Amino acid sequence: MLAAVRNRAVHLVVSAATRPASSARTKPARPSKLHKMQQQPPPGSGERKTFTVAVEGCCHGELDNIYATLAHLEKAEGRKVDLLICCGDFQAVRNLDDLETMSCPVKYRDIMTFYKYYSGEKLAPVPTLFIGGNHEATNYLWELHYGGWAAPNIYFLGYAGAVRFGGHRIAGLSGTYVAQHYHMGHHEKLPYDDRAVKSAYHVRQLHVHRLMQLQQPTSIFLSHDWPNLITRYGNSRWLFSKKPYFQKEAERGDLGSPANQQLLEALQPDYWFSAHLHVKFPAVVPHQQQQQQHQQGQQQQQQAGDRPKVTRFLAL
Repeated sequence: MLAAVRNRAVHLVVSAATRPASSARTKPARPSKLHKMQQQPPPGSGERKTFTVAVEGCCHGELDNIYATLAHLEKAEGRKVDLLICCGDFQAVRNLDDLETMSCPVKYRDIMTFYKYYSGEKLAPVPTLFIGGNHEATNYLWELHYGGWAAPNIYFLGYAGAVRFGGHRIAGLSGTYVAQHYHMGHHEKLPYDDRAVKSAYHVRQLHVHRLMQLQQPTSIFLSHDWPNLITRYGNSRWLFSKKPYFQKEAERGDLGSPANQQLLEALQPDYWFSAHLHVKFPAVVPHQQQQQQHQQGQQQQQQAGDRPKVTRFLAL
């Protein structure tokens, strides 16, 4: 079981501060690698601090296996993981009642292992940060709408939220995009019917508006579904060979969320991590404003050693 989890989990790429844009991969990278993100040293400090972040795609309640995988990788690579990030479908199910509010066929409902960390039977060995997806204990995450501790050492970013960790801003948007609900408020209430249990996790314009107010640079952004134009910036030929039915959606601009695309273009984070489609897909997104500046002052930038701003995207 550990080997199976290891093949799909835990990945990160080197920080933009330590790797030139031209070296970004354009084809799927090998999994189970941990890398360091560099933090700018505080004023007066001559030493650069580093910390290591592990990224999981869809968690699906497999916390025991994920933490076991991290322990294995820490031992194999001789490096301590400082933060685990999960990109949705976390399934923070505390009890059987929570299962009743999770949107999925009944035959797939399983309490999994989060309840052990909620009850105190176990303690998460690594600080864990997660967003919501489309398979969640909706009643519990609604209690933490603005973010909060779902269990000791496990933090939910909320429906739209941002935190700072190790000097880096990490922001995220929970849920998935459905156009018909985007401009609505949250009207769902217990007991959820079949429609409400789905609309409860759909992204709202209000959530996006909150994140658009971020002024400080964002190092990492998390979403469950992808920005809807992201396939233009990666090896789409490889993706469509693995998932042929993605091609028409991508050509229509429907493979992902236009709300996420708006946030990607506005916030321009160093990294963007997504999940949902259960396929690894990296991309490097150059940002238009910086591209224009680069074209207008190319010679001066070359002399100064400046690089255009890019976002490194990875779906898991």
